[in-house]
Amino acid sequence: MNKFLKSRMMRSMTPYFILGVALIISFRLISEIGFFSGIVGQFFSIIAPFLLGAVFAYILNLPCSFIQRMYMKINNPFIQKRSRPISVATLFLIVVLIIAFALNMVIPAVIASIVEFTENFPDYEETFRNWMMTVNSWDLPAFIPPVDEDALIVVVQNFLQGFNVEELAGSVIAGFGSAAVAVFQTIIAIISSIYYLLEKDRLKVFFEKLIIAVSAERTSSTIVKYAKKLNHNFHRYIYTQTIDGIILGSLMTITLWLFGSPHFWILGLILGIVNYIPYFGSIFGTLFAVLVVAFTQGLPTAALAAVIMFIIQQIDGNVIQPKLMGGSFSLSPLLIIISVTVGGAYAGVLGMLVAIPIVAILKDLLDEYIAYRERKKLEAPPPPERDYFMDRDIW
Repeated sequence: MNKFLKSRMMRSMTPYFILGVALIISFRLISEIGFFSGIVGQFFSIIAPFLLGAVFAYILNLPCSFIQRMYMKINNPFIQKRSRPISVATLFLIVVLIIAFALNMVIPAVIASIVEFTENFPDYEETFRNWMMTVNSWDLPAFIPPVDEDALIVVVQNFLQGFNVEELAGSVIAGFGSAAVAVFQTIIAIISSIYYLLEKDRLKVFFEKLIIAVSAERTSSTIVKYAKKLNHNFHRYIYTQTIDGIILGSLMTITLWLFGSPHFWILGLILGIVNYIPYFGSIFGTLFAVLVVAFTQGLPTAALAAVIMFIIQQIDGNVIQPKLMGGSFSLSPLLIIISVTVGGAYAGVLGMLVAIPIVAILKDLLDEYIAYRERKKLEAPPPPERDYFMDRDIW
């Protein structure tokens, strides 16, 4: 029996046996893909609050570290020794105050603007019809058909139905159970983010040791190097886009207030938030603001507001943003547009937000690889010259 197992025929059949077993296992896995995907989905739904807490902690770590540096400058051993927990407590106190301010000042103004906009929709519809009648009265070329104002009104009505306050309130009441689950998960995420912030240094050391333990020295050093660069890129991007969004949103809010827009609060807030999305965010936000001004205050005011807002955007894009970035993301506009488009296609708004830091690190990797290959070519000895007339292979 042993002689048969060690025979040449048996040894030659072993790879086919292993391949057959692998195919059977693969078939079973594919046939049970729904079961395994359900387990994976359930696992991620369980740990989702902790992943969200990690995202919160990563974003909040930037102001938390700044507050910690301020406490470290205080010449008090007690405060310096406990600077991290004190800075975390201070940060969350500031966050609570900001939320309280938003609930008492900003959010009521935003809700009032939305209610007023939806209640005055019949007036906006009449204004829109007048615009279409004016356009149809122009002496346009024959190949341009007249505008069907009724069809456009239906399109606008269908779009604005999503902003109906009564339907929105009904949806909120109907989805109270889902909202309660979401609130519970958010609370878990906030609590876990506090522990992430407190344990930041220990977690950092743990992951560095883990990378060194599971990979070769050169590989681990490369991973750590680019992980630090990616972390720097994300922090720099969050910092610059936040400051720039506050500046741009404030300037746009003041501009719309000077033009007498009743919705300057919400429009300025939207312009500040969408500024996190490079290029497209401020463009779409400005177009939306101009459209609202056109409906509420007329086309001449909207045209003048559009010119002023375009000038502010140019100053922001060519002066303020470059100063804040400081050359951190030296990417061409074409590459930024492509990366934001691809990121949005694969991961929605989140993909658009993280596209620039990720593409910046990939560009650094590619630049270093190209430089490495160029050095190798310079260091390599030149190939020997061949006498093609004496080379028999070509004859």
